[in-house]
Order: sequence, then C-alpha cells, then structure tokens
Amino acid sequence: MAGPGAAQLLLISGSTRHGSTNTAALRTAQTAASEGLTAVRYDGLADLPAFNPDHDRDPLPSAVADLRRQIAAADAVLFCAPEYAGGLPGSFKNLLDWTVGGHEIYRKPVAWINVAAEGRGTNADASLRTVLGYVGAQIIEAACVRLPVPRQAVGPDGLIADVGLRTQITLVVELVAQQSLLLRPTE
Repeated sequence: MAGPGAAQLLLISGSTRHGSTNTAALRTAQTAASEGLTAVRYDGLADLPAFNPDHDRDPLPSAVADLRRQIAAADAVLFCAPEYAGGLPGSFKNLLDWTVGGHEIYRKPVAWINVAAEGRGTNADASLRTVLGYVGAQIIEAACVRLPVPRQAVGPDGLIADVGLRTQITLVVELVAQQSLLLRPTE
C-alpha cells in the first residue's frame, strides 16, 4: 500500500492488442494521476499461465505471484477491458481467475472504464461485476463508467488526445483515489 495520505492505483487492461483503446485509456489515466497518487500499469497479462487450480498454491508461478503482489500493493484497481464474443476476453478472465485463490483483491476498491462503442460491452461489464463481486472486491459504482473511445481519438503516443475524454478519465481517477483513501483500512 502507498504511504499515509498517498494512494497507489493499479491499472489493468484486459486487452493484449498492441493498439488497444482500452490500454490507451489506462495510459491516459496514468498521466492523470495527481500529486499524492501513484498510478501503475500492470503489463503482465500475456505472461500469465492458463489458470489451473492445482497450481494455485505456493510456490505460485512467478507471473501469478507478481500479479498478486501488485494487487496487494495497490490501494485500488482500475480495469478497462474489451468484450470479445459476448464476454470478457479469455486472457483477462484468466487473470481474474488467478485472483480467486488469493486474498489480495478482497475488500479492495475497484472500478472500470468501458471504452466500447454504444450498444457494445455490456456483457463484459456484467461479467466483470460478477467476478469482482465473487472475489469480494468493493466496487466503486460512481467510477464505473462508459466512455466510448473511437480509435482515431488515440494519438501516436498511445494516449487519448480528445480533451473531453481525457477530462472524464481524470475525473474517474480522482474519484477512485478519493474512495480508496476513504475505504483504506485503519491500522
């Protein structure tokens, strides 16, 4: 966890695609982090082995141990995942499956941004809500937003260039940071 008064936000994209608008949204969120907030992007999605309950014990596969370490270190997690074939992408669902056997995400404040075009992505949202509820995460409802991001809104630097979208992403990051500090357990 981040130090007193500061918050650490873990950003997890559910896409392995190089030019993903989901990842662009989280890169933009990372740049929106204000003073007192550290935003870290998780980039090991493609490295995770296929979930196998027989391997969900010590010693964990190194990529899984790293994922759980990063979740444990964060005060909150912000997801952004596409919808494939009517649900969460398999690689992202695999990541979520690896969180079930650990305690790191339990009672952790979480939210997500859905960047899909209007009329798309609702099944992914519903699946994400179900899994995060199952693992006991604390969903920050006000920060779970739909911000359709067209591909042309992403600049050559991999960030969202549209000022309106950047402003909305900044508001989500600020809300998650505020809520993570409010929900942080007292020691």
